[in-house]
Amino acid sequence: MINTIPYYIFVLCKLINTNGIMMNNVRLKNELLTAWEETYKKGQLTLWIFLALKDGDKYMNEIKSFIEQFSENSISCEDQSLYRALRKFEHLKMVASSAGKGNKGPDRKYYRITDLGNEIFDEFTTRNIKLFYNIKLMELMNIKTN
Repeated sequence: MINTIPYYIFVLCKLINTNGIMMNNVRLKNELLTAWEETYKKGQLTLWIFLALKDGDKYMNEIKSFIEQFSENSISCEDQSLYRALRKFEHLKMVASSAGKGNKGPDRKYYRITDLGNEIFDEFTTRNIKLFYNIKLMELMNIKTN
């Protein structure tokens, strides 16, 4: 979060013209929202990878498709970023892989979440996601609770 504060200040300063008059409110809102979303989305890849693997074993392109589909195309990732993350999680024993048949070519590397990965995912969601199911927080986010 500390790294995002200067960026928001930069965006805000960019939106103030030389006379010190703020650009129109719509543009300011859009710029600030975009900056916030970009920062927010950068930290989401791990969550989305684990969600994809909780859905079942997948090869890299299936993980990528899952992320794009269920994030309603708001999250996209470069292949290299996905491979790097999967290698890291495999090294940490949170994800395991095995070779599996490809449709029309060489074998594919299929990934699955391990017991450790499931434990960590469940703890993470309890600490960071499920708390948003609090009725008061849902009301503050304008989410209907009935």
